[in-house]
Amino acid sequence: MTEEIRPRRRFLQQAIALVPASTLASSVAVTQTAQASEAESGSAKKTYSPTYFTQDEWAFINAAVDHLIPADELGPGAIAAGVPEFIDRQMETPFGHGKLWYMQGPFHPDVDPTYGYQLNVPPRDMYRHGISSCNEYCQKQFGKAYASLDQSTQVQVLRDLETGKIKFEKVPSKTFFSFLWSNTKEGFFADPQYGGNKGMVGWKMIGFPGARGEFMDWPAQGNVKYPYGPVSISGEKA
Repeated sequence: MTEEIRPRRRFLQQAIALVPASTLASSVAVTQTAQASEAESGSAKKTYSPTYFTQDEWAFINAAVDHLIPADELGPGAIAAGVPEFIDRQMETPFGHGKLWYMQGPFHPDVDPTYGYQLNVPPRDMYRHGISSCNEYCQKQFGKAYASLDQSTQVQVLRDLETGKIKFEKVPSKTFFSFLWSNTKEGFFADPQYGGNKGMVGWKMIGFPGARGEFMDWPAQGNVKYPYGPVSISGEKA
């Protein structure tokens, strides 16, 4: 892991701490109303088989998110937190199918970003086209698919996707990276019932109490560290 990517992990600890607790607890729930499931215990490690992504796509997702939120001295990274599972499960939700947005034309992708999402491609197709295009680019440039590249080259490819330096035909590479990065952060901090944040590693990293009802009275005590670990919506404790 290069020093350029590692700061992303530290950035999360600082930036997410500024998000209201109620937002972290519920922001992902709206995309999962059709897919409620029992939370897995952080100690019960199970092998997850993707339901949407192909094996090649799955290899890309795992390799990419491992760079976006790597394991380091602050704690486990995206892989241990189950972020790939979270993203795969999102693809079969209203979010993945683009049902949460107005998806009718006309589309104006070059207008002011405040106009909102301006493509006729739902997230699940954004991933499918984006991963395929990225692997094609890597095959042409390096002779291997993204997941088979050495780590420094993988990091460079991600950086070029983020800046839009790599050009795709079906979807903008910069938009594809934006989805990947946003969903990676969501998977790291969402309630464990949605597949990510296993063992509540994301919450423990930033000191977020989760679904503890008694926490609402704690901020009134001033700058005092909360003494208890997080609790998930299902009642799982970490």
